[in-house]
Formats: sequence, C-alpha cells, structure tokens
Amino acid sequence: MLQNKIEIYDTTLRDGGQAEGIAFSANDKLKIIHLLDELGVDYIEAGWPGANPKDIEVFEQAKTLKLKNAKITAFGCTRKVNGKAETDPILNQLIDSGTKIITIFGKTWDFHVEHALCTTLEENLNMVYDSIAYLKSKGKRVFFDAEHFYDGYKNNSDYALKAIEAAHKAGAERIILCDTNGGCLPVEMKEITEIVEKFLPEAIIGIHAHNDSDTAVANSIIAVQAGAKQVQGTFNGYGERCGNANLCSIIPALQLKLGFETLGKNIKKLSSVSRQISEIANRKANDFSPYVGRSAFTHKAGVHASGVMKNSSTYEHIDPETVGNARKILISDQAGTASIKEKISGINLGIDLTNDDMRKVLEQIKNLEWQGFTFEDADASFELMVREVLGIKPQYFELKGFRVISDTRGIGPLNTEASVKVRVGNEILHKVSEGEGPGNALDSAVRLALKPFYPKIEKFKLTDFKVRILDGTDGTGAKTRVHVETSDGYERWDTVGVSRNIIEATYLAIVDSLDYGLLMQNEIPQNKHLLNL
Repeated sequence: MLQNKIEIYDTTLRDGGQAEGIAFSANDKLKIIHLLDELGVDYIEAGWPGANPKDIEVFEQAKTLKLKNAKITAFGCTRKVNGKAETDPILNQLIDSGTKIITIFGKTWDFHVEHALCTTLEENLNMVYDSIAYLKSKGKRVFFDAEHFYDGYKNNSDYALKAIEAAHKAGAERIILCDTNGGCLPVEMKEITEIVEKFLPEAIIGIHAHNDSDTAVANSIIAVQAGAKQVQGTFNGYGERCGNANLCSIIPALQLKLGFETLGKNIKKLSSVSRQISEIANRKANDFSPYVGRSAFTHKAGVHASGVMKNSSTYEHIDPETVGNARKILISDQAGTASIKEKISGINLGIDLTNDDMRKVLEQIKNLEWQGFTFEDADASFELMVREVLGIKPQYFELKGFRVISDTRGIGPLNTEASVKVRVGNEILHKVSEGEGPGNALDSAVRLALKPFYPKIEKFKLTDFKVRILDGTDGTGAKTRVHVETSDGYERWDTVGVSRNIIEATYLAIVDSLDYGLLMQNEIPQNKHLLNL
C-alpha cells in the first residue's frame, strides 16, 4: 500500500440498505456496484450471503463481473457460541459466495459478550480467532470489523485490545475499529485510535463510524490522522438510525484538504455518482450536502456573488468543479446586478448580451418579483424568462384555453376533470383527462395533447410540488405561488407560477417545466410560425 493511500471501503449496499425507506433490489445493487467501480472505490461490500434471495442473486452475478478497480467483499459474523468454525453455516456461506475477501464482525465489548452473546469472555476470543483462521485456511483474505470497539475500549480497554489482538494473530489483514453506536466524539476517537496503532504497529487499521452524534465524518477523518489506512462508509451517509459516515464528504476532505490518495482524478465524478445513487435508492438527494449537494456552492446575497466572481476563494472552500459540482447564483431580493450578470453568464443563450438586453432583463425581473414570482429556486423558469425577454424562447405550443371541473358525483370521492385546447403546429387539439386533483388532471391533459408531437415528455416526472400563499390578509383570494420540481431521471429542474387562481399558478409552473425539459432535450418546436428566432 502506498504510504499516503487511504482505502475506501463502501458499505452502501449493506449498511446503507438498512436505512429506513431504502430497499435495494438485486438489479439496484448491481447498478451501484458498476458506479462505484467506475469511480475507483477500493472495496464494495455487496451484502450478507444467504441472508435473503436478493443477496444470493447479487453474489451469483458478481462472480461474472469484470470490475476495473473495486474488489467485492462478503459480510458475515463469527461462528456460533460453542460451535465449530468448520461446520458453521454462516462461515461456509461466506466461503461459497465466491468473493476473495470476507469481512466478519465480532464482539470487542465485554458488555455485549456477556449480555448479547451470553457467553464467556474467553469463548468470544476463541470465536474471533477460530473464524478468521478457518476462512484463511480456505484461501480467503479476511477483514475484521471490531464491533462496538470504542465503547468496549472505554468500558474495558484490556479486553477490547485482546479481541483485536486475537483477530490480528489469526491472520486478519485489516482491523476495522467500529463506533457502532455512533456515540464517540473526535477527541476520544483520536486518543483511542492512536493507542491501537501503538498496540498493533504491524496491523493495518480501519475506521467504521456511525453518525448518531453527528460526528461520523469528523471521526473518520481524525481516525485517519491518527493512523487508520481504511475508511468504511456509505454514499450520501445512508445507514441505520442516523446513518453511516458519509463518503461523499470524507473522500474530498482526505484528498483535497489533507493530501491523501483516495480516488485520484475520478473525484470529479463524485457529485454525479452521489446523485445517481440517490435516484437508485429512490431518495431525494440532499441539496445541502457538503461538496456534492446542488446547493453546496450556491450564493444568494449580492456581496457573495460579487465576491466569487472576482475570486471564488472569497466564499468557496474548494473549486466546485473539482468534485463535479457547479456554482449556482440565486436571483432574489438580495441579489445585485453582479448576481444577475453571473447568473445569465451561466446560460448558453447562443448570443452576446448588450447593455440594453441586460436592462430589459432587469426590468422584467423587477416586474415579476413585484407580482410575487421568485427565481431563487426556479432556475428553469428564470432561463425561460430571459429567453422570452430576448426573443429567443422556443414556443412548443400555444394555449387556447383550459377548464377544470371537480365534483363528488353523489356520495363518492371527489372527481376532477381537466380539458385543454392547445395549438401545436397547424393543429388545434382539445384533450380531456381525469386526475387526482386539479393540478394532476391539468398536467395529464396537457401531456395527452403534446405526447404525439413531443414523445420525450413521457420521461418528465413531477418530483415535488409546493404551494405558498403570498399575502394571507386576502384570505382565500390571496395570490398563490406554485413551485414544481421535475426530473427526467438524470437531471432536475425547478419552475414557478404565480396567480390569484391556484389552478392557473399550477398551470404556469407545469408549462414551464415541460418547456424547459423539451429545451434541454434540444427538441425542435412544431410551432415554427410562433418562433422569434
């Protein structure tokens, strides 16, 4: 191992899969394996062989995978109390999984040995040694996860050290110190890890931290500074309870700030992989996640935007492109001219803006924000507005009118029906659709009219919908702002609509979402007679 190399061991597929609301399919796991391998992760823990049919399928298919960078590991535990390693079903399932590397966890906290395993301290040491020695005799490389090590050390340091010593003597190639309950603080992490380094100077130590005290990332980093050579964690911090150590924060901190080798040039793929794993996990990505979140390099105040335009280091700790992210300038009542110029400069308009163009855009922003529009979190609507002001906005269809009706039809559930009349090319279409409420019905009717002309809109899915009353003093007649988030499975975009009629506000946001999606897909408008290009 290179002196400054830190091994990245990903356990998203096992520990991450234990998070509330996540249930990876076998196909999901295989997709993530390919993503992590392309990224350059060293080890991928694919699951627990035999635990369920999905993991059995994953390990079967993993036998034929042609991975470039990563090695697949199987996870399990030590032999049963008073049993024999040679006949232990779990150990033999691990051997049969076909992986060259096996990670097993064992007890290092005397409290757990006596109250969870209900056995003697000596028998537990035998369980650790026998299990590793047996797996080694079958030609396997073995990593030992010292479960509850930090709690065990604080409770009975002598015994905790004896447990990892038994693992090391049995032939474990890595001794992974686990903060299983996530209660360890950085000051404790540093002290205890340094003690272990001195106690087992020939061993390669790793860290596996949980986030119950919101210190998993800090603990992982400080453990490396104390001598650990492997970091275990999950992408996006997925995991049971409060989650595991977030590799999306640990990797750039180690490589970009401390000079350790982790992913090399592949670190530029970090943001993309994070977001793809979010999609596979069916979890909304955390926009505020450090390094990889969509808002990680977002600037709202005018002074901030002006500063980063002059020198990004004024308000950014790293160049966002280093981790595959991007700077974002928000347009709001706190934004100045510098913010707006920077915002527009990031849009590929295909023309050079004059001072007169900028004046027109600024006037329109002022007018729309007075009406209640806000582009702070509606980049797509902002770009469409700019294009419209400049006369270069594609018009994919023209609304002739719409109507929405809701009725109970007796004592049954409320039914909603929307009808729209739109012009596409030389055709005027009238379509009707039912839906779960006015917004859904209207969205369905518009899509029904447009799909024959623009089939790609089938991929556009509404992922978030928010409604805000702008002035409560007007009661139910108050002006309403609707914010819509849409995704095509790869990209997300945000649009906004404002009206005293919530249905019209919804329609405006939906139309913008469809327009922007088609613009991203480089669709050619059918309404060529309506273009001002």
